[in-house]
Amino acid sequence: MGMARFSQMVTAHRRRLGMTQEDVAAATGLAVRSIRDVESGRVARPRASTVRLLAEAFDLSAADRVHFIHAADPDLAGPAGERPQQLPLAAPGFVGRCGELAALDAGRPTEPAKQAAVSIFTISGMAGVGKTALALHWAHRASEWFPEGQLYVNLRGYDEADVVDPSDALRGFLEALGVPATGIPASLEARVGLHRSLLADRRMLLVLDNARDSAQVRPLLPGAGGCVVVVTSRDELSGLIVAEGAHPIRLNVLTSAESMSLLASRLGVRRLAAEPAATADIIDSTGRLPLALSIVAARMALHPGFPLDAFAASLRPDEAMLDALADGDVRAVFSWSYLALSRPAARLFRLLGLHPGPDLTAEAAAALAGQTPATVAAPLRELTRLHLLTEHLPGRYAFHDLLRAYAAELTRTAGEADESREARHRLFDYYLHSSYPAAVLLQPQWPAIDPLPPVPSNVRSPSENHDAALGWFAAERQVLLRAVRQAADTGFEAYAWQLAWALTTFFAPRGLWRDQHAVQQVALAAAERVDDLAGQAVANRLLSRAEARLGHLDVAEQRLLRALDLHRRLDDPTGQAQTLHNHAEVCYMRGRPEEGLRHGQDALRLYRSVGNRAGEARALNAVGWLYAATGDFPRAIKSCTEALAQQRASGDHNGQAATLDSLGYAHARLGEHDRAADCYEEAIALFRESADRYHEAETLQRLGEAREAMGDIARAVDAWQRAARILDDLGDPAADHAHRVVSRLSPS
Repeated sequence: MGMARFSQMVTAHRRRLGMTQEDVAAATGLAVRSIRDVESGRVARPRASTVRLLAEAFDLSAADRVHFIHAADPDLAGPAGERPQQLPLAAPGFVGRCGELAALDAGRPTEPAKQAAVSIFTISGMAGVGKTALALHWAHRASEWFPEGQLYVNLRGYDEADVVDPSDALRGFLEALGVPATGIPASLEARVGLHRSLLADRRMLLVLDNARDSAQVRPLLPGAGGCVVVVTSRDELSGLIVAEGAHPIRLNVLTSAESMSLLASRLGVRRLAAEPAATADIIDSTGRLPLALSIVAARMALHPGFPLDAFAASLRPDEAMLDALADGDVRAVFSWSYLALSRPAARLFRLLGLHPGPDLTAEAAAALAGQTPATVAAPLRELTRLHLLTEHLPGRYAFHDLLRAYAAELTRTAGEADESREARHRLFDYYLHSSYPAAVLLQPQWPAIDPLPPVPSNVRSPSENHDAALGWFAAERQVLLRAVRQAADTGFEAYAWQLAWALTTFFAPRGLWRDQHAVQQVALAAAERVDDLAGQAVANRLLSRAEARLGHLDVAEQRLLRALDLHRRLDDPTGQAQTLHNHAEVCYMRGRPEEGLRHGQDALRLYRSVGNRAGEARALNAVGWLYAATGDFPRAIKSCTEALAQQRASGDHNGQAATLDSLGYAHARLGEHDRAADCYEEAIALFRESADRYHEAETLQRLGEAREAMGDIARAVDAWQRAARILDDLGDPAADHAHRVVSRLSPS
């Protein structure tokens, strides 16, 4: 192959060199004899020098000269007779990434003649996620697939002071491929052509590390042949994916198991096993980011006698984590991505650091920026493309915790205190005035609070119907929990307790009492801090409901008495009625139904005095239940029947369900189990329709009792099983009792 290739090259230049066909044959023969003389030892000249001298003697172009050298003797492809093997040392302790490694393995080169096109892989992800580590680990593992060498360049795409120009990168590659300095063309276009000519029939690996964008990479790509190219970048490099058919690999943070393996490779399994809780805290604090884990592991390795718990404590909160990672220059790594942003994207990035997390929508981003969702679409795309944000669900963007801390730090150091406060104001306004109408849709019969005035022209996400309102709270639940806490901590106390009120319309029907307890504690503290009596009254009452459901009846009653006093000071009869209604329920739970009945009757009188028909109907139901609890079943049925008529007239489905449950209870106490079961079945259907899972489970248990009393064991078991499934989903301790009843009724 070598001599034939040389003959073709010389023939191509024959006319320019004034050579005849005989001259070409003679030159080829001379080349063959010269190489054989070197191999046999008859000539002392080094083999590499002989071949290169022959190439130069015929005045070949730089590209043809290197082709001749490679064709005459592939072992002489690189400088000084070596193949280029430029891969840097792979990072020790590489873990995980099995799926990504398999994807790279699928690009194993075939024979150049059979290779349809150059295989290109892009590895993208946020700073510190391990893109280079993956590329180099795979490259070393797969090096035997590339017998003619491996080329590597760090393009420094996010180092503004030292970004590598494609022309300079090509010079390095051409030198590695054996082109003498005098033979390297001056222009980028000529270097691209020479580079592609040299790689056209070779099987080589090119690792293009830390690329800025597709434009920086494109001149370095081979044009054909059996080469494989691996590109790492914080940019998604969508241009290469679209135009060159690159295969995208997007890296996320490590799994918890992979993070544990990484720490174990540096510190040993025994040290981690001795302090599992501290190890888990360290993994959580670093956000499972490989760079952060490696830096922390290095610090711990330097102090083998220190307890891991001390390191874990030093990493909280996020700001402390950034300081702890200072030795690894994490801020500088993040800054390279930040400095690559356009001004609008950089401003949005800083403002997003004010968001409580864990994720956000374009509407929330627009509120922070004081813009429209359409205006922030381009900056969001830019942040996502550079992996400073991740669109982890359609329309929902997530920050890594360290990047959020870095963004917030940028906002503080930029001296943007006024802009930060205005941005937070818009954000809390957005969440309140999107949550409030959703809350009213979920609980239209609840007496609503008076929300803070909306910020003019701020973005909103109004819910159109009950299902949309459910979807809003389900999607934003974790965000709103954090928003309440952040509002309380940053001087927006009224937003804190009003957002907490809105959340209760979602929490209570689902039995999310721990969430309600947590959020109302924050709300109450915020309202007390600024002496907001209305906020204190509402938060005390709603906190009491959670305390009662969690079994803290003494505390629940104290909260209700405090709320009642505040509502009286505020001259708020509706608030008093709501509180008395709740107090009636707590009295029943504490075994004082007669006292509870009095509170229920007082609530009924107050609701009627202000013309609150929905409250009146619900109080009639409470009174009916308490009549039944005291054994006065005729009055119980009369009061509940009146309540049910009003609720059917007003369309209060959830209220109807509760009243039907009370009627079922009264009929069951009278021994009328058939009628009780009918009431329970209708109540269960209505609770399910209004997505009130907690009370659906309660009524299912009573239905199970009625079916058992009727001797219908199979249907009783079915009711208890359905109740148990719901309570399991809600994490309610009552699930244990439901499972015990199922076991008793169906011991087999």
